[in-house]
Amino acid sequence: MTTTTPPLDEAVVPPTRTRRGGRRTSGEIAKKQLTSPWASFAAIVLAIVWTLPTFGLLITSIRPAADIKTSGWWTFFTNPNLSLENYQQVLGGTGSDNLAPYFINSIVITVPAVLAPILIASLAAYAFAWMDFRGKNFLFVAVFALQIVPIQVTLIPLLTLYVDLGISGTYWAVWLSHTMFALPLAVFLLHNFMREIPGELIEAARVDGAGHVTIFFKLMLPMLTPALAAFGIYQFLWVWNDLLVALTFAGSSKAVAPMTVALFNLTGTRGSSWQLLSAGAFVSIIVPVMVFVFLQRYFVRGLLAGSVKG
Repeated sequence: MTTTTPPLDEAVVPPTRTRRGGRRTSGEIAKKQLTSPWASFAAIVLAIVWTLPTFGLLITSIRPAADIKTSGWWTFFTNPNLSLENYQQVLGGTGSDNLAPYFINSIVITVPAVLAPILIASLAAYAFAWMDFRGKNFLFVAVFALQIVPIQVTLIPLLTLYVDLGISGTYWAVWLSHTMFALPLAVFLLHNFMREIPGELIEAARVDGAGHVTIFFKLMLPMLTPALAAFGIYQFLWVWNDLLVALTFAGSSKAVAPMTVALFNLTGTRGSSWQLLSAGAFVSIIVPVMVFVFLQRYFVRGLLAGSVKG
């Protein structure tokens, strides 16, 4: 008795689940939940709740001082009365009301405080990821462990060191502090991203005679763009909105202090001048909002980079 093997198309194949008759996957269920009307409604409510204070701040900043002190910002819609006097006084006034020098100081502080940790962390992350040296694992764990050290416990020792070096109250003190505080997280994130890059690319570059410098600048940096952009945006927002580090190491001098320190001083000395506080606060948030709006796609790409393979 002989048996014949049925053709492949006639062979018994285990039934597979289909979208129409079988159960849906977890991804499909999550997608349906996120795109449901209730999820959309919740997102709209959260967006309104988060945006309403900023909108109220904007309305307050363009109202006359008399209206601000006598009525709430929502009365603007029944009695619209616009005035740019608050911004003129904040950006072009005299004395402590002029916040233009502090705005420039914020830019001078933020740009180097973003570029310096990116450069140092990217070089360190490449060394931890693709170079072999004694004590590499221990050193990487030590760098990662620095993330759990609270910034507050380092302020007094650093301030004492800066005073001894003669750089307290200068840009250098703020630049060095923000760079040191940002390095552990930056090294950790960039290292994890570099480890996702296939090792075959590195080996192929080495076979072609490329050294570590060539591999880093011509191979790694182009592929690191999303991760660098994501960390750069995060660091920019952190440094721009920082008050503790700037107040500790820069002081209240108009020559060095950023916008956050100026607003802090304005709150204490002019607590009743709500028109100046609202205008100054809105001027302070314009730059980070613009940075995030125009670069948010790079931020999202950087956060998702390396999380999904294939």
